[in-house]
Amino acid sequence: MGEFQEKSTCGTVCLKYLLFTFNCCFWLAGLAVMAVGIWTLALKSDYISLLASGTYLATAYILVVAGIVVMVTGVLGCCATFKERRNLLRLYFLLLLVIFLLEIIAGVLAYVYYQQLNTELKENLKDTMTKQYHQPGHEGVTSAVDKLQQEFRCCGSNNSQDWRDSEWIRSGEAGGRVVPDSCCKTVVAHCGQRDHASNIYKGGCITKLETFIQEHLRVIGAVGIGIACVQVFGMIFTCCLYKSLKLEHY
Repeated sequence: MGEFQEKSTCGTVCLKYLLFTFNCCFWLAGLAVMAVGIWTLALKSDYISLLASGTYLATAYILVVAGIVVMVTGVLGCCATFKERRNLLRLYFLLLLVIFLLEIIAGVLAYVYYQQLNTELKENLKDTMTKQYHQPGHEGVTSAVDKLQQEFRCCGSNNSQDWRDSEWIRSGEAGGRVVPDSCCKTVVAHCGQRDHASNIYKGGCITKLETFIQEHLRVIGAVGIGIACVQVFGMIFTCCLYKSLKLEHY
């Protein structure tokens, strides 16, 4: 009996240190997940107003929330491990499960949206650019379009001819421009009045925007699914420690 208890205690100590090591890595992983979410929202969200779906934004918010919960859960996991409280271990396991599901959802959303992005842009980007550019209440779209065309050296959705259908270009407010000034290779006031290839970019923005967003969806999906897989080991260690403590109790 004494030998059994000694082996059980030894196993419990090993599990405690394994779970503690996992919690340290888990806390850092939570920081990374939150950082990716914030990075997406703060630095990569300029073009969100050009997207018809809110899925891209939703995946970033899910990662931020998951990252915060992961960091809090990591602290709880350390307390549960060293205090050997089975009720805390149960709570820790449940939180791990919730985070696991959140990150799987973020990864799946990123993957699904990745597949749908091309269709969405083809159906909506031209209309968004031509109907909302320089229109009241759509300042975000105007700013996003100007940045998009300058950053990716493109003009219009499919090509520069798209701007012929623009409500702003057709109105008197355009000042004789045939394309926005942001289409110009060198931006100066009213440079959009001349649409010669030497003056403006002729290629469309749709493919470049699609590539840009897909790259970031791959990062979001990989981080979400990757951290979720790591959490499986945490849940296994937690179950083993819980069982070990139960055996010691008896």
